[in-house]
Amino acid sequence: MRAVSAEASPPHAPALRAEGIVKRFGEREALRGVSFEARSGEVLAVIGPNGAGKTTLLEIVAGAQEADGGTVTRPPGGVGWVPQRLSVYTRLTVEENLRLFARLEKLERPQEAVARMLDITGLLSNPDVVLLDEPSAALDPRQRARFWVVAERLVQDGAAVLFTTHDVAEAERHADRVLVIADGEMLFDGTAQELRAAGHGEPGEDLEMAVVRFLKERGH
Repeated sequence: MRAVSAEASPPHAPALRAEGIVKRFGEREALRGVSFEARSGEVLAVIGPNGAGKTTLLEIVAGAQEADGGTVTRPPGGVGWVPQRLSVYTRLTVEENLRLFARLEKLERPQEAVARMLDITGLLSNPDVVLLDEPSAALDPRQRARFWVVAERLVQDGAAVLFTTHDVAEAERHADRVLVIADGEMLFDGTAQELRAAGHGEPGEDLEMAVVRFLKERGH
């Protein structure tokens, strides 16, 4: 089954491209020929049922896992990846953690990077693409609002932000495009409004219900 795709002129050039990504765990095919591109200065949300392959996809795009097939073209500025479980040293302060990772990134002026990142976020290497696996899942409303302020600043600086979420309303609120994955297959790539139409939803209808219908019609 081919993904539903909207034909729209991209506002920016592609920053990252995944083509035909396949991943197998034994006899189970976790990803089946997934393709998409992320453009500079836009936000993409990846949604889908549990076990759809969202986290596996991000790990492959980040370079943390090897794909069994397909290719990933990453940008010269690199990819920043924030997994669901953060790896930090609990015996160190926030600043000490930042200073350590700035040095591991081999930045020329690590202290300047620490000062800047303390002001906005914990990402040190100014990547062209930022991958976030369910970044707001454990945040309260105020923390979530602060997080999206930071994410918007990254986008304004030209980064592409790709995040997974189970919160369809969050995807509609913050993403320029929505990617729908189910059983390892990319089913949709387009705007929230186009996704609502694909799920036979009326304008203004709850997007979550339209997504449920969309998946059901496609056997998921």
